[in-house]
Amino acid sequence: MYFENLYEEILINPLLQNNFNKLLIVSGYATAAMSFHHLNELREKSKDIKLHLIVGMTSKDGLTASNHNGFKKLAGDEFLNKFRCSYIMNSPPVHSKIYIWCRDDKPVLAFAGSANYTQTAFCLHSQRETMTSCNPDSGAEYFKMLLKETVFCEHPEAEEFITIYRDSLRRKEYQTGMADEAEYDVNDYLGLPAVTVSLLDRNGNLPQRSGLNWGQRPEEGREPNQAYIRLTSDIYHTDFFPPVSVHFTLFTDDGKTLICTRAQQNGKAIHTPHNNSLIGEYFRNRLDVPNGEAVLPDHLIKYGRTDLTFYKIDDETYYMDYAP
Repeated sequence: MYFENLYEEILINPLLQNNFNKLLIVSGYATAAMSFHHLNELREKSKDIKLHLIVGMTSKDGLTASNHNGFKKLAGDEFLNKFRCSYIMNSPPVHSKIYIWCRDDKPVLAFAGSANYTQTAFCLHSQRETMTSCNPDSGAEYFKMLLKETVFCEHPEAEEFITIYRDSLRRKEYQTGMADEAEYDVNDYLGLPAVTVSLLDRNGNLPQRSGLNWGQRPEEGREPNQAYIRLTSDIYHTDFFPPVSVHFTLFTDDGKTLICTRAQQNGKAIHTPHNNSLIGEYFRNRLDVPNGEAVLPDHLIKYGRTDLTFYKIDDETYYMDYAP
């Protein structure tokens, strides 16, 4: 039985020690942040792997809009043809957690146990989980049986088969057909743990070569939209945000979804790790600044806001309010 270092033992080492090329996962609950965290590490290790995830409890509990949109982005963009995600549509829901490693579609190694495909279970060590080896052929048969009862996350009618709801702990207003580009009301999140982060430096100035203007360094050949959100020491020395290297889903008041992580010394910056220009493009769009151009203080003044407020939904999900 495995009960320590589950991330390495179940999700990393089997691939490093064998020539597997596919991972099938059945998990009652799963997050887009975990999917990106895992796939990105495998990519950094130059491991070519296809991963197919079945999320099992969607027929009962639905899915948050941030995770639904995150799964779609991973399947349709960042890990196209490498990642597939399917949702169980039928009752009874599936609470199982099974991980099946395959070689050329042949199941070779499998694990079953308590750990959902989330960073809470595998990376954050905030709860105890156990996994044990199981029969890979039986695991693969179970996966195939369940697959017949699923809809792919990017299917245009996915939101008609399962409930997609706002990421609010205070009020889950179930909605269908509103997960994409839906604006979120900050009142849904008042009362949750929150921090306010300034886009200005300690002297009240907008940095010209860091923060939103990190990419404004032509002598270094940087992509000019590169940016990050700077955290002050009174924030990065707390546990409000996840530890460095742990990924989290950030969704915004205007309905956008970003996969982020903390980086730099002491984790003092929020990045979009797969493309550091995404944050810069996001803010330039909101501030009506053309891509590639520097963000100026007048842009923030005209927009009507120089700070952001983050609300913590859970250890892998955050809401960012930048409404003027």
